[in-house]
Amino acid sequence: MSSPPVDDLCCVCHERFNLPCQANCSHWFCGNCIMRVWSSGFTLQPCKCPLCRRLITLLLPGASLYQSYDREAYQVLRKIENYNRQFGRGSNGLIQRFQDLPFFLRRLLREWMDPQRALPLAFRARTVLSVSSCKNITWQNVMH
Repeated sequence: MSSPPVDDLCCVCHERFNLPCQANCSHWFCGNCIMRVWSSGFTLQPCKCPLCRRLITLLLPGASLYQSYDREAYQVLRKIENYNRQFGRGSNGLIQRFQDLPFFLRRLLREWMDPQRALPLAFRARTVLSVSSCKNITWQNVMH
């Protein structure tokens, strides 16, 4: 799903999604709303999802954010890219990787099955690397 459910609302502003993005926990937010949540806290660490309280280590912009060419969409995309650069790179613990695995697998499967969707190559590569590194860690732990 590259866009939030039609009948759903942002849990931060309680309105229809404006410039939506999806967190690694699979919850959707308005891009500006989740950036406000993060900036209102301690900005040297990732914010927690307002719904499930998991650490948000990756934000994926919805398709409409890439299709919008206005200044606000550009600024939100830059903030999301900055957030992902800051918190998405670090090696997460094994538990966090297992929690993120279903999200990455669903996203990867949808992207591979639908050629009309254009998830940027960087996100595809990141998804594949996350899944494969999690498998490697798991097999190494099982073998030892």
